[in-house]
Amino acid sequence: MNIETLISQAAGEAVKALYGMEASEKMLQLQKTRSEFEGNLTLVVFPFVKAAKKSPEQTAQEIGQYLVDNCSAIEKFNVVKGFLNLSIGERAWLQLLQAIDQDDRFGMKRVDEGSPTSPCTLVMCATTCWVGRWLRLWRPTATRW
Repeated sequence: MNIETLISQAAGEAVKALYGMEASEKMLQLQKTRSEFEGNLTLVVFPFVKAAKKSPEQTAQEIGQYLVDNCSAIEKFNVVKGFLNLSIGERAWLQLLQAIDQDDRFGMKRVDEGSPTSPCTLVMCATTCWVGRWLRLWRPTATRW
């Protein structure tokens, strides 16, 4: 499981615990924090303001505190106008790197029918190249290479 998925699930649990609201994946918008603010990821809290019946800043503060208390990946947070900027802790990064190190096939993708290296794609490429060369050779206006 990656860090973003972990934080997204924890944020969904926070919204449910604090406001009794089921948050869909679409509502849990995580994005990279802008460079002028402290943090790694930003959670947009505006979708939860109505359920919280509080200001965006108060809602973000409550969700942030819940995440620090209940999600091991979050070290600290700050709030900027309804945006919850989350700082991921060193321990979470180390756990991610250890998981990557233990996975012998990390970054590799299984070859299937739609892969560029599948036999069907190679046959189409070879056929296209052959037909293209044949047309260049036999057209009267073609130049040979």
